[in-house]
Amino acid sequence: MRIEQIHLKNFKTFQNVTLKDLQPFTVLVGANGSGKSTLFDVFGFLRDCLKDNVRSALARRGGFREVATRGHSEETIEIELKIRMPLKIGDRSSERTVTYQIEIGSQRGEVSVVKEQLRYTRFGGGQPYNFLRFENGVGEAIKNEADIVPGAQSADREVQRLESPDILAIKGLGQFQRFEAASALRSLIENWHVSDFHISAARTVQDAGFAEHLSTQGENLPLVARYLYENHRELFDRILKAMSERVPGVTAVEAQETADGRIVLRFTDGSFKDPFIARYVSDGTIKMFAYLVLLNDPKAHPLLCVEEPENQLYPDLLGSLAEEFATYSRRGGQVFVSTHSPDFLNEVPLDSIFWLRKQDGLTTVHRARDDQRLKAWIDGGERPGYLWRQGAFEGAGPNA
Repeated sequence: MRIEQIHLKNFKTFQNVTLKDLQPFTVLVGANGSGKSTLFDVFGFLRDCLKDNVRSALARRGGFREVATRGHSEETIEIELKIRMPLKIGDRSSERTVTYQIEIGSQRGEVSVVKEQLRYTRFGGGQPYNFLRFENGVGEAIKNEADIVPGAQSADREVQRLESPDILAIKGLGQFQRFEAASALRSLIENWHVSDFHISAARTVQDAGFAEHLSTQGENLPLVARYLYENHRELFDRILKAMSERVPGVTAVEAQETADGRIVLRFTDGSFKDPFIARYVSDGTIKMFAYLVLLNDPKAHPLLCVEEPENQLYPDLLGSLAEEFATYSRRGGQVFVSTHSPDFLNEVPLDSIFWLRKQDGLTTVHRARDDQRLKAWIDGGERPGYLWRQGAFEGAGPNA
C-alpha cells in the first residue's frame, strides 16, 4: 500500500492543501506548531471514525468547531486520499489507485457524513468509476465489481441506509466481501499504526498474556518481545544484533515471567553480572528496543506514523534508525516520520522530504525536490540535515 496523495480542506490549520507524490518513506520537517502533528492526526481521525463513528472521533478532538479551520466552522471538512493498493476483485488481482473521499458537516450540532465516495479505475482501463457513494447516511454501492469492465452494460447497485448519518459506509459495507474495494480499504485503515509511544508505559510490568503487535503507546512491549522470541526467533535475534551494535553494553534482552505471573523485560549489560529490569535502564535503550520491535513486526503495518523518533536517543544512533524506517518501507509498509534532527534528516533522500510552514495561522506544504536551490546543493554534495539546520528550508528551519 502507498498513499500517493492527500487533499485536506478545512481540517484544522490545513485550509486547502494537497500533498502529492508521497513516497514509501516520507519525512516531514517544520517548526513547532507548523502542522506536523495535525497531518498525522488525519490518519488517527480516519481510524477513529472507522472504529466508532465520526461524532466520537470529533468529540475526542474537542468537537467539530475545534477540528474545522478557525473561522470556517460553517463549512464542511474534506479529506481525500489517493491510495495505490492491491485489489483482488473476483478472480482478477492487480494494483489500483483507489480514491477515497469524505466530507463532514455540522448543522445545529448534528454531525453527518455529507458525502462519502470510493472510486477506482476498472480492470481493463477507462476512467475511475464510483463503486460507493453515500450522502447523509443513504447511498448505494456496486456489488458486482468483478463484472465492471469497459463496455459493461450495467452495474448491480445495492441501495443501503446506515443506522446513523455519522457512520462511515465503509465501516458497514466493508464487512461484506461482495463489496471488495470497501472491504480492502477498511482493512487497511484498521491496521494503520499512529505511534503515541510513552517511555513510562513501555517500562510497565505486564500481566502474563499474549500480544503480537506493539500497541500505539508501547505498554505491551514485554508481551510482544516474548511473542517474537517464541514464534519468530530469527527476527528477535536480528533485534538483539541491532541492539548490541547500537547500544553499547547490551548483550541480551529477555521477557521473563515472574513468580506472580507477570512479564518483565530484563536487559543484560556485559559489564555487570546481573541483568537490569526495564525500569532501571535508560530511556534511550527502552526506546531503541521498542522501535526495533515495531520495525521488525512479522506483518508490517500498511501505514506507520512516528513523531520525532530522535527524542531520548543519542545522535549517533539516528542515521541507523532512519535506515531502519527506510527498510521497513521497502518491506511494503509506508512510513511517515516527523523530525527536528539534522542527523536523522541527513540519511533521508530529498525525494522523501516535505516541509511544512505556518503563515497567518494556516499551513502550507512544500516538496523539497521541487526547490531548485535545494536540489542543486544536494547534487553538489550537501546533506539535507545540514541544509535544514542552516535555514535553507524556508520558514521551516530550527530557528523559524
